[in-house]
Amino acid sequence: MSTTQARQQVTPELRKWIVDQAQAGHGPESVVKAMMASGWTEDVAIDAMESTLRGHLEEQAVAQGLPPAVPVPDAALDESPLYVDAGDRQVAVLQAMYNPRVVVFGNLLSDEECEQLIALAKPRLARSLTVATKTGGEEVNADRTSNGMFFQRGENDLVRRIEQRIARLVNWPEENGEGLQILQYGPGAEYKPHYDYFDPAEPGTPTILKRGGQRVGTIVMYLAEPEKGGGTVFPDVHLEVSPKRGNAVFFSYERAHPSTRTLHGGSPVLAGEKWIATKWLRERRFE
Repeated sequence: MSTTQARQQVTPELRKWIVDQAQAGHGPESVVKAMMASGWTEDVAIDAMESTLRGHLEEQAVAQGLPPAVPVPDAALDESPLYVDAGDRQVAVLQAMYNPRVVVFGNLLSDEECEQLIALAKPRLARSLTVATKTGGEEVNADRTSNGMFFQRGENDLVRRIEQRIARLVNWPEENGEGLQILQYGPGAEYKPHYDYFDPAEPGTPTILKRGGQRVGTIVMYLAEPEKGGGTVFPDVHLEVSPKRGNAVFFSYERAHPSTRTLHGGSPVLAGEKWIATKWLRERRFE
């Protein structure tokens, strides 16, 4: 902590004043300006305001019965970069949304990597299952009409390279990721809108959480493009991401609640075939 920060402690009285100003409709710029006029340096004033308001919103959310927020993966986009360093690859930032946190990446996978994943997955495909939140197991779900398989984490050089890239891209430990899932959607196949987090109210959720805690992020990578249809949709925010080969859509959810607005689904494939690779990220090491 700098000497200036040491002198300018954020007291309970200051926090209350910041919250009161926000509730009265005063914008962030006017709050910071007033603090600077009272002798606060700009950087300390901004930090104090942001941390106070985040804390207040979290207190309000928990008071209303929402689960507590947890840290989540995210790309380093504070300076609005066109590209993000993913270690062995520069990945393009095509679109970014903050509420919900949705980022569309370009050129995350090469054509060769897409082809290799499909070739390795084909012999192991079976009807896709979903997590059975009532028991903690798996089950066939009529809402999901794809075929799929899982690679073990780090199963081969290709999978390991992609997992390292993802970890670098969204600043999250490799060990917190579930195995890479490959999915095939033929004509008419879809995955109806759903949430990826595990519902705390379901009886099987405590069993599921023992393996690595709650899911906190998802990245969907497009391996093969259908001729028509097959987009990834976010109904709450009227967003659709086209399934362009090599691109990916990432989204995170800081609490297991619909307030995250991360309801999403895979629209029906109308012609051709769609292949995707999905990576779910957990709070802790996934066992």
